[in-house]
Amino acid sequence: MSRNIQVEKASVPPIEMQPLEIVERKGVGHPDTLLDAIVEETGRNLCRYYKREFGRIFHHNVDKGSLAGGRARVDFGGGEILEPIYICVVGRAATDVLDKGCKITRVPFGKIVLDSIQDVLRSTIRNLDPIKHVLMDYKIKAGSGDLTGVFEGEGKIPLANDTSFGVGYAPLSETERIVYKTEQLLNSAAFKRKHREVGEDIKVMGLRTDNEIKLTIAAAVVAKFTPDRDHYTGVISDVRNAVIDQAVKLTDRKVSLEVNTADRPKDGVFFLTVTGTSAEMGDDAGVGRGNRGNGLITPCRPMSLEATAGKNPVNHSGKLYNVLAQRAAERIIKEESRVAEAYVKILSRIGHPLDQPLIASAELVVADGASWNNVRDNVAAIVDAEVADVCSLQDLIIDGKISLF
Repeated sequence: MSRNIQVEKASVPPIEMQPLEIVERKGVGHPDTLLDAIVEETGRNLCRYYKREFGRIFHHNVDKGSLAGGRARVDFGGGEILEPIYICVVGRAATDVLDKGCKITRVPFGKIVLDSIQDVLRSTIRNLDPIKHVLMDYKIKAGSGDLTGVFEGEGKIPLANDTSFGVGYAPLSETERIVYKTEQLLNSAAFKRKHREVGEDIKVMGLRTDNEIKLTIAAAVVAKFTPDRDHYTGVISDVRNAVIDQAVKLTDRKVSLEVNTADRPKDGVFFLTVTGTSAEMGDDAGVGRGNRGNGLITPCRPMSLEATAGKNPVNHSGKLYNVLAQRAAERIIKEESRVAEAYVKILSRIGHPLDQPLIASAELVVADGASWNNVRDNVAAIVDAEVADVCSLQDLIIDGKISLF
């Protein structure tokens, strides 16, 4: 069966030629990113459990949840957590499974969820103790008959779990690369070794107007490593210098930045934390409120509001199509040199095979003088091949080899 693939010329100028660009990235220690990581780790661990115990993956989606910030007392030199952070993972899944010996096995959701929460927090936030600082919870129940029926449908190609769309584009603009790499720099192991005062809760906002890029950075500072105001000021200066040094290597545009602009030194207000994340007191979180599938929030580009984290990697088009669209866009740029920008949108229809989307669309910014018919045919073939290979994404996602936020 032929696929409904549509390839068109983009109706907007290239992003670098547009007068305005806004780009955001929430770092690994931001509450929204933490919660996305927790539900995704829960989903991956659930997949591994199903495969290990029963030889296959059963229906599940653990893509809901909440993080309610705690309460802390903090000042230069230290502080304490007064009330724990509350984290609850919510979802639907096969709760009781009939194994090959006709024995019903109750899936140990409690252990899977709690282990996942602890693993993410321990590997992400250096100064947070999940046992002391976090109250962990879960609400996972059996899925509805219609959705489990779609999941169990016959055939080699899974049937879409939802009517939803995925969006991807390539390449990243200068501003997007700077925002992404700024957070990666500040949360890198090398930077943390030199600047242990800087926590993992980093948020980077980039604004480009014509040829000027302005960055606004919120960087949590760990109080126990910061004895006084002068030391804090020095840490902020180090953050500023490191970011500028990297940014000027990525662009010829003018770059300026401000760090922790909510500080009010005269009133004794600073972005000081006990643990390195604002989840300890300043912020709450919900799944899907953070970075999109490419790790950025980009209101000046097409993007999906679908949460990729926690959805099952077998037949949930809301997850798979966002990954698929991004991979297709990147492949177009890599293999078709006449395309300067590629935007890919893929729409599913619930109950239909994942390799037969309702439409797979590619919008292209093409170099002047390029043969449009030739480019169009090449890009259509690339999109067709990527859609046909959608099932290969399952293992890559379970193994954590694909970034989702």
